[in-house]
Amino acid sequence: MKTKNREQSLSDSRELDGSYDQLTGHPPKPVKKTIKQRFLKLLPCCTPSVAASVSQCNVEDDFELSTVCHRPEGLDKLQEQTKFNKKELQVLYRGFKNECPSGVVNEETFKTIYSTFFPQGDSGAYAHFLFEAFDTNKNGSVSFEDFVFGLSIILRGTINDRLNWAFNLYDLNKDGCITKEEMMDIMKSIYDMMGKYTYPFMQDEAPREHVESFFQKMDRNNDGVVTIDEFIESCQKDENIMQSMQLFDNVI
Repeated sequence: MKTKNREQSLSDSRELDGSYDQLTGHPPKPVKKTIKQRFLKLLPCCTPSVAASVSQCNVEDDFELSTVCHRPEGLDKLQEQTKFNKKELQVLYRGFKNECPSGVVNEETFKTIYSTFFPQGDSGAYAHFLFEAFDTNKNGSVSFEDFVFGLSIILRGTINDRLNWAFNLYDLNKDGCITKEEMMDIMKSIYDMMGKYTYPFMQDEAPREHVESFFQKMDRNNDGVVTIDEFIESCQKDENIMQSMQLFDNVI
C-alpha cells in the first residue's frame, strides 16, 4: 500500500509539471522559456541549495519525494479554480518546483531574491507588502496554489478582479479602506525600491505629493479614507490606469 501511494504521488506530480506524457510514457519535448517562467524568479524556494535546473526533469524518485514538502492541488481542480489551461499550469508548476523544491516560499527568501531585481534601492518593504498579498492564508508562506491564484487574477482576471487585488495590496490592515498613512507606506516603499539615483531625480517630498494626488482623485466624499467602491470607480474613469491594466492581457 505504501509503495502504491508513493507511486501515485509521483504520478500526480509528474502530470502537473508535465514531466511525464501519459500517452507515450516519455518526458515531453522541452518548451521555450516564457514570461511565465521569468516571472517565477520572484518566488524563490525556501531551500535554494537543493534547487534543480529546468532541464532536470528525470530526477530520482527519492530526491523528488524528499524535497517536495507541499503537494499542490490536482491539475483538473486548478484548471477549474483558475483561468489557466493544463499546459500553462504545467509550465508554471515546473518552473515553481525547480525554484522551490519544498513547495512553499517564505517571506525572508522572497525578499532576498526580489532585492536582486532592484539593486539600486531597498525593496524590502515593498516585497513584504507583495508577499502579504500572495499569502492569502496568512500562514507566513506562499504555496503554488497561492501563487497561481494570484497570478490568474493579475493576468486573466476582469478589470474589477484586478482592481480588487490592487486594493487589497494597498489596504494594509485589511479593514476595507485605504488611509493616507497606508498609502504613504506603499509610496515610500516604491520610491525606496527605485532608489535615489533614478532619472529624473525624485525629491524627498515626492511620495507625500503622490499620496495627496491619489486622495484628491479617489476620496470622493472627503472623509479621509478611500473605500473599495471609490477606488474602483475612480480607476475605471482614469484612462491611464485602464491602459496599464490591459498591459497584462497577452502576457501568457
